[in-house]
Amino acid sequence: MNVIYDSANYYVAEYPAQHGYEVVDKHWLRGTFLQGDVADRFVQSLQLFVAEKGASAERLDEFLGNFDMLMVQSVLYH
Repeated sequence: MNVIYDSANYYVAEYPAQHGYEVVDKHWLRGTFLQGDVADRFVQSLQLFVAEKGASAERLDEFLGNFDMLMVQSVLYH
């Protein structure tokens, strides 16, 4: 697992062995796991967004907010 983004609002981790990405909304304590072609499209769109808009936390949080509808899995902290 590689943490690729961590802000006050969102967390994104890459799981290379599973070819996937976990995206978590910290405020609502919910997340999703993207895998395969969906994961590829996610990371491509993330890279394009960063190239066009920059990599500030506010802008990245704005981008990740577009995926809120996919974050339906409750997150439990141990």
